[in-house]
Amino acid sequence: MKKVAIQGTLGSYHDIAAHEFFSEEDIELICCSTFEDVFQAMADDSGVVGMLAIENTIAGSLLHNYELLRQSGVQIVGEHKLRISHCLVCLPQDDWQDIVEVHSHPIALMQCRQFLSRHPRMKVVEAEDTALSAEEISREQRRGHAAICSMAAARRYGMKILQSGIETNQHNFTRFLVVTDAWQADELQRQHRCHKNKASLVFSLPHQEGSLSQVLSILSFYRINLTKIQSLPIIGREWEYQFYVDVVYDDILRYKQSMVAIGPLTNELKILGEYEDAKSSL
Repeated sequence: MKKVAIQGTLGSYHDIAAHEFFSEEDIELICCSTFEDVFQAMADDSGVVGMLAIENTIAGSLLHNYELLRQSGVQIVGEHKLRISHCLVCLPQDDWQDIVEVHSHPIALMQCRQFLSRHPRMKVVEAEDTALSAEEISREQRRGHAAICSMAAARRYGMKILQSGIETNQHNFTRFLVVTDAWQADELQRQHRCHKNKASLVFSLPHQEGSLSQVLSILSFYRINLTKIQSLPIIGREWEYQFYVDVVYDDILRYKQSMVAIGPLTNELKILGEYEDAKSSL
């Protein structure tokens, strides 16, 4: 049975994403309070696979996870894109007129901002996890409290769904990365019949004019499609940045040649993983 570390508890979106990605396998979830704990679980047991959110179509990138990924030394072996649909849930004996507080993860609350603005009487309380908010209300029988979570979490913890689909934008997707220790990366990808056509890179650049445009020009020359670029400041080095880049390719040779070509123009170029684009995953 494969061990998968996630941030959150049973019924969370990480739980749903892990079961969808590993739909043909039995998995044992290791539920962690923080993303740091996810990486620690992999450090403690190299056989553990991590599933972590990296970006959302509404909330944007989870910047801290980029740094954890770079520092950890684990490899990206896959990705999964999950449609996120939020529900407002409460205890079965409660109803709309009873709700005075609503609890959820800060990102989920942000994704439901318009809905919450229409209910100013409800005090908004940030919590560690969407599903954990529902679990705690159910376990402690907190009358007058509601949670924003998945429908799966509502059913798991016996909660009443007051309203579903409360996210501001219905095109609400989260992209998750599947990461693992380098020694088992190839085997895991073979098991999933992975056709590599995407890569995630990180590098820094000399602090000089045109350094980024040169790298992008080379990627364009080799017909490598850049799908994401994210910059983060390098702590202790003023006005210098790490660039996290996702590229997709249909010719492995051109991709390899492009990596060789940009190498001399970058500092500390690191390939975080080569894997299959979720849109074409089996």
